[in-house]
Order: sequence, then C-alpha cells, then structure tokens
Amino acid sequence: MAAPRANWKGFIKFGEVACAVALYTAASSSERVVFNTLNRNTKNRVKREFVDTETGDAVEREDQVKGYETENGQYVVLEPEEVAAAVPDSDKTLTIEAFIPCSQIDTTYFDKPYYLTPDKMGTDAFMLLRDGMKKENVAAIARTVLFRRMRTVLIRPHGKGLIASTLNFDYEVRSSDKAFEDLPDLKIEGEMLDLAEHIIEKKKGSFDASAFDDRYEAAVVELVKAKIEGRALPKKKAPAASKPGDLLKALRESAGVGAKTAKTKRAAANANKNATRKTSAKPATAKSKPASASKRRAS
Repeated sequence: MAAPRANWKGFIKFGEVACAVALYTAASSSERVVFNTLNRNTKNRVKREFVDTETGDAVEREDQVKGYETENGQYVVLEPEEVAAAVPDSDKTLTIEAFIPCSQIDTTYFDKPYYLTPDKMGTDAFMLLRDGMKKENVAAIARTVLFRRMRTVLIRPHGKGLIASTLNFDYEVRSSDKAFEDLPDLKIEGEMLDLAEHIIEKKKGSFDASAFDDRYEAAVVELVKAKIEGRALPKKKAPAASKPGDLLKALRESAGVGAKTAKTKRAAANANKNATRKTSAKPATAKSKPASASKRRAS
C-alpha cells in the first residue's frame, strides 16, 4: 500500500519556535458504496451538462463564469483571475494565537479533522509542543490559509502526534436557542427519572469506534447482492415512536421491572440505606460493652 499523500505542507509556529509539518486527511469517504446515474432504458451512464436556463443551449466549461446575484435575475460577474486575486496569500504557516483549556472546546464548531505530523528535521520542536499541551491539558487555536481560504484550526494532542480540526466560523453555526425554543420547561422526576437512570447505568460503556458499524453501507451491500443473485429484497420495519402515555410503560420494560417492582424500588433502596446505617453503628456499641463490663469487675 502506498504511503498517504499529504494534503498540505508548511510550518507550525508557537512563540519564536517553528517546525515543518504536514497535514493528512483523518476521515475519508472513499470506501463508501458509490452509485452511478444511468439511463433507465439503455442502462448506459449519463453525464451532467450545464445548460443556459433561457436558451436551453449547452454551455461549455470555458464559457462558464462565477456570478453573484444582486437582485432577482441580476448578477455581478466575477472572472477567475479576480477571484484568485481576492484569496489571501498563504505563508504556509500555522500560527498559534492562543492555548485554551480542553474543557472549553465546543465540538459544534468542528469541521474536518486532519493528522498533523512533523517533518524529520522538526521532530524535537514538534514533540515539545505536543508534550507541553498534554501536560497543561490545553488545545491550540491557530490560523492559516488552507485550500484557498483563511481557516481557524484547533490543534490537540492525539496519540504520538497532533490532530488539527478546521473550525466552522461563527456565522456558519446556527444558534441553539432557535433550535430549542419550542421545548417546554418540564422537570422530570420520581419513578420515570429513576427508571431512566437505571437504564443509563445498565448501558454504561466506553467509546470504541470499531464497535460502530455503518448499517447503511451494510444494507446497501446486501441489497446489491440480493439483486445480483435474484433473491427477495430485504425488508425492515421502522420502530414506532413511544407515545407520551406509554412512556412509563416503555421505561419499565426497558429497565426489566414490573409496575409493582418499580413503585417499591425507591422504598427498598431507602430501606437498604437505613439498614446500612444501623449495621455500621452496631460495632461501635459492641466495643463499648466490654469496656463498661471491665470497669464493673475492677470496682
């Protein structure tokens, strides 16, 4: 297998320290199932073509140009050289502007991840940055021109190297206030909350990316195989959403307890707590008796 090809090469700089680095794609969709668009009648592949919306004529690549709509049907034309001149010049340097606590990272802003590795000549400085960030439990905010755009990048220690995630700009991230504004102010408590906590406790685990399979890809592969072999196509029934009135019942079934057990669960837990307190108090009483008895014998 050929060595991965770097997406970008440059330098990373913190203070007056700099070292050569390279970025490699950390996530790729190249292994996904790919479909081609065909002519239903001939089964031949079709190609995409740009056409003039008014004349219906095909427009060749050399006649295509960028345009910004100023009003309905009116455009400002931008020539390729004009767009290229507007792109910020790249100095090929990831300049670290600040170090921030890892606890302050808002993953909503994450765009794409890249592995950040050192050039052979800059290994010492690279490791110094990596180990310093690990010790302080911080991430770095850096800026540079990547892929013809000014990008803000979040850099974090990752294994033996660093991982650099390009960040969405603030105007690109929608406010959560708008998304959640219709949610009512409800406070869930009592048996329902106890059962939810019980289910969560039973399902606790650790993150393992290899345990998560791409069910869509697997289903598509199975569909393709069935079509090739002339078998019946696989079918599945979508789960029905729990109705508000059935929520408590669904919680009890998920927790594996009946209605009677669920109602007495908290009472039993409280009884166990009280019994534990009494048991822990008994040894102290038992130790005091021999002491008082010895005093009586001594007298």
